Amino acid sequence: MAKIIVLYERPENLEQFENHYFNVHIPLVKKIPQLKDASVNKAVQTQNTDLDINLVAQLEFESMEDLSSALSSESGKAVLVDVEVLAKFLPCPPIVMIVD
Repeated sequence: MAKIIVLYERPENLEQFENHYFNVHIPLVKKIPQLKDASVNKAVQTQNTDLDINLVAQLEFESMEDLSSALSSESGKAVLVDVEVLAKFLPCPPIVMIVD
């Protein structure tokens, strides 16, 4: 199992961010090939950090090879381009972790 975990800090304009995230970004994510599962959770509380985390997204793939292949696909590239659009709403770029 391979996962991408993304942490988004609270944007200044939450309504605009969430509109783009849920109406543009998530539909793009759903088109990623080999995506086994995806989830988005709103952060209620954080500890041991000064970051004001708003959302936590998790994408699951069967293997690291599937994850790499998925991100290299046209759909994967479209998601990565849209992350740059999302970053404009955020105080800093999202934190991205790839875990195995």
